[in-house]
Amino acid sequence: MKRKFTRMAVVLLAPLTLLAACTVRGTDEQQKKETAQGEVGRGAWSPASVTEVKGVPILALKTAIEQTLAGDHPGTVSNDAWVHTKRLYARYQQSPLWMGDDGLDKDRAEALMNALLAASNDGLRIDDYPVAELTQAIAVVRNTKRPTAEQLASADVLLTAAYASLGEDLLVGQVSPKKVGQSWHIDAKDENVDSALVRTLGRLPLDKSINAMRPDDEEYAALQKELVRYRELVAKGGWQPVPAGKPVKKGQTDSPRRLDALRARLEAEGITIAGPSSSPAPSTDSSAGGAPSGAKATPTRRSSTAAAGAVFDEGLAAAVAQFQARHGIAVDSSVGIETLNALNVPTEYRLGQIAANLERHRWMPRELGSRYVYVNVPAFRLTAYDSGKSGLEMKVIVGQEFEDKATPVFSDSMEFVVFRPFWNITPDIQEKEIAPKVASDPGYLAANDMEYFKDGGATRIRQKPGPKNSLGFVKFLFPNDFNIYLHDTPNHELFDKDVRAFSHGCIRLEKPAELAQWVLGWDQGRVGQAMGEGQDNQQVKLPKKIPVYIAYGTTYMRDGQLYFGNDLYHRDDQLVKAIAEGALPSERAVQAIEALRKIAAG
Repeated sequence: MKRKFTRMAVVLLAPLTLLAACTVRGTDEQQKKETAQGEVGRGAWSPASVTEVKGVPILALKTAIEQTLAGDHPGTVSNDAWVHTKRLYARYQQSPLWMGDDGLDKDRAEALMNALLAASNDGLRIDDYPVAELTQAIAVVRNTKRPTAEQLASADVLLTAAYASLGEDLLVGQVSPKKVGQSWHIDAKDENVDSALVRTLGRLPLDKSINAMRPDDEEYAALQKELVRYRELVAKGGWQPVPAGKPVKKGQTDSPRRLDALRARLEAEGITIAGPSSSPAPSTDSSAGGAPSGAKATPTRRSSTAAAGAVFDEGLAAAVAQFQARHGIAVDSSVGIETLNALNVPTEYRLGQIAANLERHRWMPRELGSRYVYVNVPAFRLTAYDSGKSGLEMKVIVGQEFEDKATPVFSDSMEFVVFRPFWNITPDIQEKEIAPKVASDPGYLAANDMEYFKDGGATRIRQKPGPKNSLGFVKFLFPNDFNIYLHDTPNHELFDKDVRAFSHGCIRLEKPAELAQWVLGWDQGRVGQAMGEGQDNQQVKLPKKIPVYIAYGTTYMRDGQLYFGNDLYHRDDQLVKAIAEGALPSERAVQAIEALRKIAAG
């Protein structure tokens, strides 16, 4: 997605941040629900009851609208958006939706145009909207004393098509996850788009109503700001690659040129390198928060030098460790091949990842539930939410990235907790992993607390409850087509690893007892008793089902800081490519935005 992106483009797009940042945030469940549905005001709108528009009889205008809808859809409008457009007009008996007796309803049209402008900061492709055609059609209506019915109809239908296109993209995303290899099985509820478009169009004020179609999510709003920040980095030329060389760690020496390049690269991303330079050369000040004052500036900062080169000192090693932690790399404070490769990922690609993950947020349902469990696989983290607030967080271990062990993206409802469970080994694992071990070591089953049992007509192997059991002392069931569940593990030392992809697809928990307390409402003692000395394979039904979301987000916020997670299953490349025009608008799109800005202000 490497493409020329000028400073002018940033200037044109940056003011839209304020528009994009006005998402209405509810303080209670009802307000959140209304926000998600676009119900942000108490006023209601309906098409103007007029007999004519700018001298054109309303019946003639309705006929022109009907004829326009019967033709081909504008080239930039998708088939789906055109269907939504037709359904909107059918809902209102082909009445104009953006006109009054004096012509264009300026306030509503301006609200929509501002929303289209703000969509760039969602990482949406502006080229997918009929911006140029809309600009021209509105100019005709505004500048013509007596426009024809066809001209009025053209402007009205283009406005509605743009509204339907934008609304659909904000509600369910602009790219189908099925077309970009995401293994995504969470329903974004496409069937609700039509009703949401009708509700949103009928609520006042329209600008806030449209804005509320975005995900009502603090992380989404934060990622929008990061999208703008990374566009500015791209406009400045981005960061420059760190030259290849030998692995280097704290206390070792390397080429001064290479270490200077490493410092410049880290600072370009906003990572501050602690400690004064011991070189007589002056240090280069960074802007507030560690952001670069110019990505292409030649560094003047130098570490202490010797005949063999410059020293990879403690401050630089600490900065590298910080970079590794933010990029899903095992933290060792040294620059090996994996760290070097991550450092040299182009700025444009990182920008694309941010846009891609804004899209993943739009693929999620707007209402996740009052209490739910959310697992972000690339972050190796589970968060349990109650009334929109994080109530419990923990590390997790997820599926490996090979042999069908990748953890899929899906959602279902947790129904049961099983204490001291058996591990019923799947036929696939039994055949490929356990049977060969039994064949080579007849004592393998007994040594691992395993036994044969009958499952219908099949002979299966299971592991008995106890300290050796691979599921630990508790598992959490949310019945699903993937046979994925959450569970304890006897191998708690694995949680000390920074990259935790070791399982067969199920998810191992750092704090299983705490999660059992959270989902059941039991106290610590009762859960401890059930796990330690309770009945084997004891199944307890939850008082109320709890939604569980297994998600895949490779850029996310933690403690106010942007992280690039480990793209374990290599799902970013296709999506970043598909969303590239939204991450980094083309020159044509930027020009179209500026033209629409002028007409909106007119």
